[in-house]
Amino acid sequence: MATVSVVIKHQGKKYDVDVDISSPGEVLKYQLFSLTGVEPERQKILVKGGQLKDDTDMSKLGLKPGQRAGGGIVRPTEKVKFLEDMTEAEAAQQIGATPAGLVNLGNTCYLNSTLQALRSIPELQDSLAQHKPTSMSDLSERDLTKNLKELFQDMSGTQESMAPFSFLNALRTTFPQFAERSKKGPGYAQQDAEEAWSQIVHQLKQKLKSQGPAQGGNASAGSFIDKYMAGEFSSTLECDEAAASEGGEQPTSAREPFLKLNCHIDNQTAHLRDGLVAGLSEKIEKRSEVLGRDATYTKTSKISRLPKYLTVHFVRFFWKRDVQKKAKIMRKVTFPHELDAVEFCSDELKKALIPVRDKVREVRKDEEDVERARKRRKKNPMLDGELPEDKKERSKKDDKKPATSGDGDVEMTETFKTDAEWESEKDAALLAAKKELNAVIDPELKKDDGANQSGIYELRAVVTHQGASADSGHYTAYVKKAAPKDPVTGKVGEEDGKWWWFNDDKVTEVTSDKIDALAGGGESHSALILLYKAIPLPTAEGVME
Repeated sequence: MATVSVVIKHQGKKYDVDVDISSPGEVLKYQLFSLTGVEPERQKILVKGGQLKDDTDMSKLGLKPGQRAGGGIVRPTEKVKFLEDMTEAEAAQQIGATPAGLVNLGNTCYLNSTLQALRSIPELQDSLAQHKPTSMSDLSERDLTKNLKELFQDMSGTQESMAPFSFLNALRTTFPQFAERSKKGPGYAQQDAEEAWSQIVHQLKQKLKSQGPAQGGNASAGSFIDKYMAGEFSSTLECDEAAASEGGEQPTSAREPFLKLNCHIDNQTAHLRDGLVAGLSEKIEKRSEVLGRDATYTKTSKISRLPKYLTVHFVRFFWKRDVQKKAKIMRKVTFPHELDAVEFCSDELKKALIPVRDKVREVRKDEEDVERARKRRKKNPMLDGELPEDKKERSKKDDKKPATSGDGDVEMTETFKTDAEWESEKDAALLAAKKELNAVIDPELKKDDGANQSGIYELRAVVTHQGASADSGHYTAYVKKAAPKDPVTGKVGEEDGKWWWFNDDKVTEVTSDKIDALAGGGESHSALILLYKAIPLPTAEGVME
């Protein structure tokens, strides 16, 4: 281990520090933490080339014995503030804070669950925060976009439950169907959460502009919904009767946008994939000019653009004539936490997505292998932590005759890597793999930052329904907890895999196995709407966004 003794100055006191130049900058930060009490993420150490980073290669800094680190180490100027001294808004921004619930204003659980799921989209919150009215109608108390902006802002500043009076009034004014009175007693009737979701999204599509380049990289701002939540179908319509094609009728092709994928459920549907495949093919009755009469056509659709946020709707409700209401299909339909949507795409889009998807899987395997090796090395420090394939490759390179001394005896030599050297080597290999992953992203898809560039989605929110019909029962929402973010440093940690369950004004933390139980099979809570988000991909520098 090669070390260099340098001098670090902090608050008028000098510290002699032995720097291991074979270790990354993070090791030095922890050394200073033990000496000064300043947390590593709050240190600012100026060295050759700028500020010291966690992954800085110390061997390239040219450190000399007795050298002083320029600028020393700086403790942040802000004072430590205890939770009891914080304002309500400040407390709501802290790591671990419970998000605000929404009060049920009389059969409004359908709306509360929809709003909580939509609020899980950080880009939507950002665009709403920057939304500015462009006409007098946008200033109206009945404007949905204006009211949604204000509601989300208010919810961000508290951990208490809120009553969404203004937004509810705006919704009922804009879409009178939600102002229907109950036939069973006083008050308003229960409504379908999927209908509320669709109407709100359509309204945002008209009013809310995206912040930054529009879809396809154009300079002007387009619709937020079109950029982040709208996909595109490439569809073919062909007559089922051979007589039509024999008479010269050709299949017709078209491109059309979509805001959700429908998962149709019948007695054969057991998994989300089954329902999605069924939803991409449908029968249509229309007039055939060649046949001179109505005929049955098959419409086959493939996805030609995958949005960053994909909405999936379980078509569980249907109109039952004998009871004159929307009945519920109780069948159990499972769904994945991670969805591979490549198989539903057009051949052209598949060609762009498959190399990225396969590289993602390769990088993940590398990360898992390194983590397993790290655990083995930690358990037994004498192990070199190498994986079997690495050992095999190294043995080929080292398959040389052993060195001999002058008297003919065999000299035994043995080398060991330090933990820092091993970690640095593995981190460098993973970084190179992530850079390679970025390099295989299709150039055209790179321009469309509102699209999914790998075809892989992770589940972020679920709207559920409990009961036997859409006009009764109860709606709730499950939202996956976002990674913790330090409100001071902005540093983002790792997700803990848990979820928030929003049951109107009651907000509870639950484990992921609760999500697996939402597949249905009875009148208990079953998934009605799924919100998937494209998995993050590394930048050209190999950094995860």
